[in-house]
Amino acid sequence: MAALSRKTLLRAVRSSFGLSKLSAAQDFLGHRRWRSQRPESFTPKDGYYDDECYSALYKTHIPTNPLQKGLLAVGAGVMALWDPYRHDMVAVLGETTGHLALQRIRERMRNDPEGNQILQERPRIRLTTLDLTRLNALPDGTFGKEYVQFLNVHKVTPDSRAEVKFVDDEELAYVIQRYREVHDFVHTLLGMPTNMLGEVAVKWFEAVQTRLPMCILGAALGPLRLSARRLQILTTTLVPWALTNGRNATFMMNVYYERYWEMDMESLREQLGLMPPPTF
Repeated sequence: MAALSRKTLLRAVRSSFGLSKLSAAQDFLGHRRWRSQRPESFTPKDGYYDDECYSALYKTHIPTNPLQKGLLAVGAGVMALWDPYRHDMVAVLGETTGHLALQRIRERMRNDPEGNQILQERPRIRLTTLDLTRLNALPDGTFGKEYVQFLNVHKVTPDSRAEVKFVDDEELAYVIQRYREVHDFVHTLLGMPTNMLGEVAVKWFEAVQTRLPMCILGAALGPLRLSARRLQILTTTLVPWALTNGRNATFMMNVYYERYWEMDMESLREQLGLMPPPTF
């Protein structure tokens, strides 16, 4: 079991903290043995790992014990606070601290017809599953057109979302993967940019809706990096708006966004109970 613990933590450190050389990760842990290479995509368990005592639930899964999760959470939290644009660290923090919140999210999805269908069909938001050319050809003001414009203006791509690694439940792993992949849909519907002010506003909305510790920490600590002027905008305008939207809107994890590409943005916001973005 000690050998398993070292192997597992080695995988976690190398994968999550960007150690480019294998020897660096081995030296970090004082462990010089390495076996098995992990694949890149999220799919259900298929016996990929060959270590007899190493049980992976899906291709990108890295099993970790509570101590290892704690170490990863602390390290990822410090690095994410230092550089909020380290999305890989934010992802690790979400996976290692969000188990109870993910269970609540899954329960809400199971109890909603549209949310339950998402759990059953497991759609993915990737360049391989989206026809961005078709979406860009939709009329101005439609959700699909606005989403493509959001991607272009902010120079982001659906493929930028990290694959899940540290969630020890295959269905919950999909839940947090879905949360990541619809994040830009939420940005689009809320009308928030990807700068620090916009991200913090979205985090307040997501914190109310999901109760993920990662979102709560982002909402609470993100303002520390804002200028005085932007902090005033956040506290007087954006936070009250985000809190009201978070409480009153449809649970965003229960929205099958891919069905609403051709719908007018204002009509979709009204259907979902979202107030339009404030002027600031």
